[in-house]
Amino acid sequence: MTGLLATKPRPADVPALAEAALWQELELTPKPGLVDRLNNGSHRDMDHALFVRSIAAITPWFSRFAELGHAHADKPADAQLRIIRPMGMACEQAMLEATGGVNTHKGGIFALGLLCFAAGRVKNLCADSLCCEVSNICRGLVARELAARRGQATAGERQYQLYGMTGARGEAESGFATARKALDAWSGRSLHGLLLRLMSVNQDSNLVSRGGIDGLRYVQGYARDLLANGWDNQALLDMDNALIERNLSPGGSADLLSVGWVLSAIK
Repeated sequence: MTGLLATKPRPADVPALAEAALWQELELTPKPGLVDRLNNGSHRDMDHALFVRSIAAITPWFSRFAELGHAHADKPADAQLRIIRPMGMACEQAMLEATGGVNTHKGGIFALGLLCFAAGRVKNLCADSLCCEVSNICRGLVARELAARRGQATAGERQYQLYGMTGARGEAESGFATARKALDAWSGRSLHGLLLRLMSVNQDSNLVSRGGIDGLRYVQGYARDLLANGWDNQALLDMDNALIERNLSPGGSADLLSVGWVLSAIK
């Protein structure tokens, strides 16, 4: 995937890469527990056609994120979340209108929207500069939104309180550390290989929501076994069946797969 662009990428390329990443993630088949061209994975309210409509609705916003980042590039990083959030919420609303209220890509909007926004701010575009800028923009996000909150806890807050899991916020604040580590270990040949590497280590809040810590550990262990012992299409189909049987969907790793695909193209 590192040869996607023949020339050095420009900030304007990142929204196009983000859109391509969503299509790459959707079309990857088989994709254990997730919606693909073969089945709906562990989801009863989503299918391939719904994801197609969702992608069509949200991808026009990626260039707007980049333009917004460029327009406010003179402002400090710690002021940026207040600037980007209204646009992020508008993008989410466009998704919900296209899907009849189903959350297909909230995590993808958050992660890829931040990458596009950061692309509008950086002077020298590369994976390192993008991830560093996202980290700077999100500095303190976990402390403010997970650690310091009181009252009725959200699912993300409960997971932080119970297990110390920081979810999508922590991944963004780290500059997508999990995705980058998986990329470092990836051969670059098969997106299935990158997905398995992500699933083997990602503290996926979607899995915890559906199957608790045991569900998370099950998927991580399954992915590690395949990486250690070898895998083929049938092994992925078997894993798909196993996750569907347990109602497990590694949606957080799917989001990071899209992030990884973008970063691999501009390394």
